[in-house]
Amino acid sequence: MGLTKEYLRYVPAGNFNIVTSTNCNAVFVALNGQEGRYVAVGACEHVIVFDLRLGEKAQVLLGEKSPATFLCASPNKRNLAVGYADGIVQVYDLETAEVVCVFSGHRSEITTLAYDTYGHKLASGSKDTDVIVWDTVSEAGLCRLSGHRGPITQVTFMSQQPVLISGAKDSFVKFWDLDTQYCFKTLVGHHTEVWALTLVKDDKYLVTGSGDAELRVWKLSVRDVNGDEKPKIENISAQLELATLDENDDCSHPLQCHKACSLLRAGRGRVTSMVTDVSTQILGCQGTDAQIELFYFCTDDEAKARFKKRLRKERKKAEGEGEGELSSRDEIRRLTSLKLPHKPKHHHFAIGTGGELRVLVTFANNTMSLHTLKVHVKDAQAQCLRSIENLGHQSEVRSLSFSSDNLAIVSGSGESIKMWNRQTLACVRTVEVGYVLCTMFVPGDRHVLAGLKDGRLVIMDIAAGDVLEEIPAHSGELWSICLQPDMRGCVTGGGDQTVKFWQFELIADIKTESKAKVLSLLHKRTLKLEDAVLCVRLSPNGKFVAVALLDSTVKIFFADSFKFYLSLYGHKLPVLCMDISSDSTLIATGSADRNLKIWGMDFGDCHKSIFAHDDSITGLQFVPRTHYLFTCGKDGKVKEWDADTYNKIITLQGHVGEAWSLAVSPGGKHVVSSGADRVLRLYEKSDQPLVLQDEEEEERAEREGLATGEQTTVPGQPGLNLPSKKTIGSEKGAESILECLEIIDKYQEQLDEHAALQVNSSQTLPLPQPHPLMQAYGVTANHEFLFEVLKRIRASDLEESLLLLPFSSVCKILEMLPSLLLNNYQNELVCKIAMFLLKIHHAPIVANHALLSNLRQLNKLAMVKVEELRDMVGYNLYGLQLMQKEIEDRESIQLFKDATTKRKTGEKKRRQREKLKRSLITLT
Repeated sequence: MGLTKEYLRYVPAGNFNIVTSTNCNAVFVALNGQEGRYVAVGACEHVIVFDLRLGEKAQVLLGEKSPATFLCASPNKRNLAVGYADGIVQVYDLETAEVVCVFSGHRSEITTLAYDTYGHKLASGSKDTDVIVWDTVSEAGLCRLSGHRGPITQVTFMSQQPVLISGAKDSFVKFWDLDTQYCFKTLVGHHTEVWALTLVKDDKYLVTGSGDAELRVWKLSVRDVNGDEKPKIENISAQLELATLDENDDCSHPLQCHKACSLLRAGRGRVTSMVTDVSTQILGCQGTDAQIELFYFCTDDEAKARFKKRLRKERKKAEGEGEGELSSRDEIRRLTSLKLPHKPKHHHFAIGTGGELRVLVTFANNTMSLHTLKVHVKDAQAQCLRSIENLGHQSEVRSLSFSSDNLAIVSGSGESIKMWNRQTLACVRTVEVGYVLCTMFVPGDRHVLAGLKDGRLVIMDIAAGDVLEEIPAHSGELWSICLQPDMRGCVTGGGDQTVKFWQFELIADIKTESKAKVLSLLHKRTLKLEDAVLCVRLSPNGKFVAVALLDSTVKIFFADSFKFYLSLYGHKLPVLCMDISSDSTLIATGSADRNLKIWGMDFGDCHKSIFAHDDSITGLQFVPRTHYLFTCGKDGKVKEWDADTYNKIITLQGHVGEAWSLAVSPGGKHVVSSGADRVLRLYEKSDQPLVLQDEEEEERAEREGLATGEQTTVPGQPGLNLPSKKTIGSEKGAESILECLEIIDKYQEQLDEHAALQVNSSQTLPLPQPHPLMQAYGVTANHEFLFEVLKRIRASDLEESLLLLPFSSVCKILEMLPSLLLNNYQNELVCKIAMFLLKIHHAPIVANHALLSNLRQLNKLAMVKVEELRDMVGYNLYGLQLMQKEIEDRESIQLFKDATTKRKTGEKKRRQREKLKRSLITLT
């Protein structure tokens, strides 16, 4: 059946107004080899890299539909791991802004990410209570750590031990041994949720924060497992309080943990986040109030100096000799707290060029600022270097309007009006006026009218960016404003139960002495009603005025005489938005009862009532010269409808949270919407045709959850807990493998027939043509075709794809793996596939004697190839070490930062010893 009606698709054309999302953190990143200048922040589904020096966007990492929830930069600052609300983790290359790899293993929102010291492992925590460790080199999951009974709040790797520490809302802190993949210690001393944890002073201490006003400091020490005696643990307080042990704790593990002391916070509320600098000596703690507390963990030499100074003061005060011991007062120094003007959401540290501490703070009002603090100066105050405020509204946008030439967009929020260039999505003007409820361009696009919550009607000059006049139009809220069809005036409706008609006029400018005239409004008529007016619209033919009242009805009057014409009743809750088609035949109303009703303007009959949104409908507008209309609601969705057939055309990518307003351009080519996520989304009409049946099938597939995200169960192996999950990519990978094996079987049959014919023929027969798919891959052999198919499956989906295969297909793959090893086709990948298949299908493979000879050959070849790889790695390692030694001898330097630091520390100790020797010689 052919297409009965063709629609054109609206596609996303850009997001703007967003500076930083409140539900995502911010991290310093390096671009062009510069650190401390660029910062990455989450901006709904995208990630924006800002240049703090210029206050502009340096790069945008494009996401898909799910908003970003957590960011983590790799140790080398080249990659950025981004966790999303749908459980996906994507790793981006900051130089090219491309996705390096994708990890899919969680079933819900990512709450935390952490790299290990070398960036080879990435740990992710989620609301599904699981922690997954990923291998960033092989782009696959290593293990899934299950044990917490609440959402994971933070994870961190130890730098010297193969240990991962995780905290969750179940009030537990767990220590995981990555070699054995089990939890060997659980800290149960917290009474409420563990909201943050971090390692300080090179893994010497673990600091945890919960819902109380106390930061707990835990001393970590490594016990010598070969020693007979229990090692002595250095105390930082008078008495060490042993951590309460869980019944499953392993007391024989080398890593020991004891509670050292507690730090009393000055802030109110729970701990929201804790961050350390690169040296792990400065700790920043953020609560629910408008301050960030800073703590400095002194080095051993600084702690001893502070201890001796304190001991001298105590002796002088007591006038006697005495001894003391190192306490937390000597090792931990409280710095000046960072007082902020607004409530912070996240913060991050970086070290500046002069050694000062740079603190980036993101706020809940869509702004961020950069502060600097001199740590080693006593009682130093933090200074604000720069802030990014004017790139977006600081509150939710409640009104949107297009200019008549489709080139400009005006938006109004709780504090200001902003003018945007539609092509560049840049902010052109910002005017502080107050709480804006509605906006409108004046014909000529030189002025903007704005209705405020206090009833004022503001006239703004776009070119000057100034308010020309403020008219007290209504005594209540000014909810709605619309242009008259003759373009000579406007109509306003307010909460004072009146609808007022205004006429444009030019008056002399009182503020200046120039003879130029400025725009003003002259009040002409007033229509008084029985209830508050929520929305007002004039029909394009100029005959009728429609008014939506608080009593859930819409009343239509004659525009010239105000004589009552029709009453539209049927909504159970007030009508929040409405619009009249350009031919004045239809009126559509959207209500808080979630229904969209389409009425006829001739008799006022309801043509159709549609349950349009899952929450209140907040915006509605017809596309000019059509009967198509757009709606948005508090469910965050933006939808397009056909008012003639009453069909939903498409559901556009909406907002996270409520959607408050939308506007359609006069040409009908663009649509813009605003929401609680502070994002203004622009949609553009494309040339792509749209079929309603296809859209319905896609939406049905999303509702049913084609990729449910559930972990795959392995028959006979209930203990197997894979880090990956079943996704659409893994299903497509399994389908491609099955198709490949089917093609291989058919081609092998053709080759066998060709060989049989060749035996009986005296002439050389041509080989059969390979399958077109094999020709597309550029291969002629079966094993080469299998390798090309396996290589094209995403690394994070490979295990799940192999898990979906039937055992017969597994046997065919195992038979061809020796051929791949013989021809050196990425031996690491082939060995990985072989080990995984043997682990999953161990029992049936052992029972199948037909595979015995094949497995022996595979074992022998794998051992030989692994030995070759190990020899190659060893040869390269020692070759690099030889080159390093030759360069160091020739240049008289030590390569790498840790070697240089070690040399400087040794020279400092040597100078101190020589100084002490000289002092002893002088005394003798």
